[in-house]
Amino acid sequence: MSADLQGSRALVTGAGHGIGRAIALALAEAGADVAVHYHSSADRAADTVSAIEALGRRSKAFAADATVTADVDRLVEEAAGFLGGLDILVCNAGHLVGRTTIAEMSDEHFDQVISTNLSSTFRTVRAALPHLTRSRAGRVITMSSLAAHNGGGPGSVAYAAAKAGIRGFTKGLAKELAGTGITVNAVAPGFIKGTAFHDTFTAPAAQEAMEAGIPVGRAGTPEDVASAVVHLASPASGFLTATTTDIDGGVWPR
Repeated sequence: MSADLQGSRALVTGAGHGIGRAIALALAEAGADVAVHYHSSADRAADTVSAIEALGRRSKAFAADATVTADVDRLVEEAAGFLGGLDILVCNAGHLVGRTTIAEMSDEHFDQVISTNLSSTFRTVRAALPHLTRSRAGRVITMSSLAAHNGGGPGSVAYAAAKAGIRGFTKGLAKELAGTGITVNAVAPGFIKGTAFHDTFTAPAAQEAMEAGIPVGRAGTPEDVASAVVHLASPASGFLTATTTDIDGGVWPR
């Protein structure tokens, strides 16, 4: 079996740039039509849509705040309406928000990190579930992180907790949906170079140190993550569910 997604319909959240953009393009290259979600990066989302259309696939950008239930519900309905249904959901929306220690962390910061990462995943899956159920072979791919395993870098306790929560959510959801034809799996990227996450929150010297510690000898790329997502979205992964695929170059062997 191959990663042939011809005729599949996918929604990727946080797809305007970085890892989300790479995932959206890889799904389109495999044959899927792709709805591109973004929050504030309208121009970059439009570029992603244009790149997908250049591959001969249908695409459209949809704006929504993934922390607001009404926005998420509208996003899913509009995306499914445009695509004519939904077979693949990739919950990529999320962010570190900022680095801060527990001693200095406000309730608002902690709640924002959890809402941006974990709660947004819950909201999106809940809204998409009726459409995925009708697909009969739905795929849900969530975005965990190496931080879920190792606690993350300095000042990222809340982020590590959110990403660990996504791992647990993925396993629980996979068990709940087992037998429906829907599989649920997570990917857990390590150091992915050239993304807004590290360009914003990780100093160049720290990035160099992280890359030097990767056993395979290089940093990851958004395309490395996208390749794993395409496999999990494909018919070839029909017997895979409740798993987390580590994409970290061997940093966290298990």
